Amino acid sequence: MVVVGAGSIGQAIARRVSSGKHVLLADLRQEAADAAAKVMNDAGFDVSTTTVDVSKRESVEALVAKATAIGDVFGLINAAGVSPSQATPEMILHVDLYGTALLLKEFGRVIVESGSGIVIASQSGHRLPALTAEEDKALATTPVEELMALPMLSLEKVTDPLNAYQIAKRGNSLRVKAEAVNWAKRGARVNTISPGIIMTPLANDELSGPRGEGYRKMIDGSPVGRAGTPDEVGVLGALLMGRDGAFITGSDFLMDGGVTASWFYGELAPK
Repeated sequence: MVVVGAGSIGQAIARRVSSGKHVLLADLRQEAADAAAKVMNDAGFDVSTTTVDVSKRESVEALVAKATAIGDVFGLINAAGVSPSQATPEMILHVDLYGTALLLKEFGRVIVESGSGIVIASQSGHRLPALTAEEDKALATTPVEELMALPMLSLEKVTDPLNAYQIAKRGNSLRVKAEAVNWAKRGARVNTISPGIIMTPLANDELSGPRGEGYRKMIDGSPVGRAGTPDEVGVLGALLMGRDGAFITGSDFLMDGGVTASWFYGELAPK
């Protein structure tokens, strides 16, 4: 089981689907991977760690090589990413969009029959205004190494980190829809989960950052009236990656406590 991103959501899914399997936990920072691995090892899981920079092809290829040297790859959990308060538009597009496309392509070459994958997208992708059919197809199917050259991703056009994040996360769900067709040729499945505000270090960065007031407004104005927990995402991840999700692939699951519903039809709707 390969987990990319040592954060709370990736760990929560991994803990539910990795019993009896080796977990290769990869993060940009070795210390983050080691800290997460200690928690999982102490809980009885068999975990090793490595570093990866998903925005660099050679780094992702090295991760695939390390994973396949350990054994058959039954699962990929991609929870790596940066938020609008953490990075520039350029970095967000390279990590969240290009990095996800690269992971899907390279692990799609080695995933075993009956294997499955999860990509963590975001509610933000659901609030991006509709793209054209041509733009949707471009995000879904453009060859990985040509993706960042798309005119719609020009840094002259994408100047706001939040807009970059929305595009990247919409791109994640579109990419997974297209890659599900390729993964199926190996007898494997892949889906996205688009969480809302889940209480993680990344969410805390946002709550204490320049968009903190907007985040608190989303929580208060949502039908559920609270933020989510990583364990709740883990429950859905386990369903999608397990036998009970065997009929589900190429799909995106929005779980945001109703924030998006309120954004379009409730008190969170822009005035």
